[in-house]
Amino acid sequence: MDVTLARAWLDAAADAIAAQADQLTTLDAAIGDSDHGVNMKRGFGAVRTALDGAAPDGVGAVFTLAGSTLVSKVGGAAGPLYGSALRALGKSLPDGPQVDAAAFGAGLRAGLEALRKLGGAAPGDKTIVDAYLPAVDAYDAAVRQHGGDADGGLAAAARAAATAAAEGMRATVPLQARKGRASYLGERSIGHQDPGATSTWLIFQALADAVAP
Repeated sequence: MDVTLARAWLDAAADAIAAQADQLTTLDAAIGDSDHGVNMKRGFGAVRTALDGAAPDGVGAVFTLAGSTLVSKVGGAAGPLYGSALRALGKSLPDGPQVDAAAFGAGLRAGLEALRKLGGAAPGDKTIVDAYLPAVDAYDAAVRQHGGDADGGLAAAARAAATAAAEGMRATVPLQARKGRASYLGERSIGHQDPGATSTWLIFQALADAVAP
């Protein structure tokens, strides 16, 4: 993972979220404030603008800037959660213009822990965590299996993470929400896909697309 690839991932994520903004808002209308798609589109658009106007010299700096931008530009819960995750990812990475697949995976997990600390969510609460946690677990497992690949297993790990995130996203449908505004609905939240888990899948799928050979 180098600076160019880090920027390409965030650019691909911005494109994916913009394309699916209406769907994210529809999902959020069922169990939330109907603003997730709008907020995420605005936030990742701001990330693109911030990166276009900057010249970060390290991979970590790319993600730290992206995270700070999300915190300042995105309303609702999404900005602080995703922003904290990206900032923690950036700050956890070693200095330099390139990091290996294992270090990047450790950074993704640091992002997860920051997100969980801020939001207090556990697996099964029908949140971002239900897609993010299995994605990171699958990423780490794939790096261990494919570490001998030319890219250190990054492409295989990103594909595995995206697949696991999609499975985690779909698994939120039968869950009852226990965190966030959706939790106010109680049993009425059952039967709806979580919008945060959905945007998390979009972000991990963007990673897989960006690093594909």
